[in-house]
Amino acid sequence: MRSGKLCGAAVVVALAATACGGSGGDGGRDTAGGAHGPGFPVRIADCKGATTTFPSAPRKIVTSNAASLEMLLRLGAGDRVIGTGFPPGKGALPGALGAQARKVPVLGKSVIPKEKLLGSGADLYIDTFASMNSMGRAGDAPSEEEFTAAGIKHLYLASTACAPMAGKPQRDLSGVEGDIKRLGAVTGTRERADALVAGMQKKTDKVHRAVGGIAPAERPTYFFFDYDAGTKQPVAVCRKQVANAVIGQAGARNVFEGCDGDFKPVSWEEVVAKNPDWIQLGVRHRGDAAADAKAYDEAAAFLKSFPATKGLAAVRNGKFLRIGSERTTIAGVGNADTVEEIAHTIHPERFKAAR
Repeated sequence: MRSGKLCGAAVVVALAATACGGSGGDGGRDTAGGAHGPGFPVRIADCKGATTTFPSAPRKIVTSNAASLEMLLRLGAGDRVIGTGFPPGKGALPGALGAQARKVPVLGKSVIPKEKLLGSGADLYIDTFASMNSMGRAGDAPSEEEFTAAGIKHLYLASTACAPMAGKPQRDLSGVEGDIKRLGAVTGTRERADALVAGMQKKTDKVHRAVGGIAPAERPTYFFFDYDAGTKQPVAVCRKQVANAVIGQAGARNVFEGCDGDFKPVSWEEVVAKNPDWIQLGVRHRGDAAADAKAYDEAAAFLKSFPATKGLAAVRNGKFLRIGSERTTIAGVGNADTVEEIAHTIHPERFKAAR
C-alpha cells in the first residue's frame, strides 16, 4: 500500500461538494477567469470530513492517470490539464477525446515523479488511487505539506480512492457519478456534469428495469479475467472495486465479491472452484481493433489450453465477453456502457421481451 499517511485525515478525497454562494447554475461555463464565479466557493469534504475550499475554478490541473483525465475531457475542462501520469493507451478513448488526450503532456508513463509533480505549476492535482503503492515508489508521493507549499490543492476520486477504505461494497455507479459531479463543481462545469450523469443513469435505469428483479441466487456467476495482469496468478476484482458495481448492475454475480478491498491476487484453483458461468476477457486497448481482437483471441486461447481452466463449462462453451478493461475497472462514463453490454450479452431474452 502507499504510505500509510495517505489513508489518514490529511488525505483530501472528494466525497461531498457544497456550493456556497452564487446560484450554482453555471451553464457549463469556464469560471476560472475571475477570483469568484457562479457557484463558488466550492468546498470538498474528504473521507474524514476535512474540507478543501475552491474560491474559483482551477486553471492548471495535473491528473494521476487516465480516469480523472477522461472525466475532465468529457466535462470540457481538458484545456486546463497541463500534464498526466499513466496516460490512456492508444485507442482507449474514442475519437475526439483520444485526440485531446494525446495533446496532454505526459509527466510520467506511470507514477509522476515527485519533483516533476511539485514543480509542474499546477494548482490542482487529481489522484485516482489513495491505496496504491505508487508502483513500488511510495517515497515519490509528496506529503500534504509539500503539496500545500507548492500551491497545489490535492483531491482524490472517491470511487477509487475512498472505496477500499469504506465499510460497504460498491454495488452501483453512484460513486462514479458523484466524482463526475464533484469535478463539475470544482471546474465550474456543473451542467455538463449533470448531463453526463443523466446519460449514465438513463442507460443503467433501462438495464435495471430489465434485470433488476432477478434474485441474487438466480443471477449467472461472472469472473473478470484481467489478462494483462498476468496469467501465472490471476487478480480478482473484489467487492469495493468499480467493476463489482458494473457486474452487479448488469444482473450478474461477481464470483469474487466475497473478497474485501478492490483487487486481490487469487489462485487458479480458486477460480476453478467458483466455476463461473461467464468470463470477461479483460484486455487493455492495444491501439486498433485488429490488435484488440488479437489480444482477446490470445486470452481465450490461454483459458482453452491452460490445464486448470480448459475444463470449465464457460470455457468449453465459449461463454466469453470481449470488453475492455478500462471501461470496466476504471471509473468513468464508460462504466454505464459496460453495464449495458454485459446485461445484453448474458440476459438477451430480458431485452427482447422489453421491446
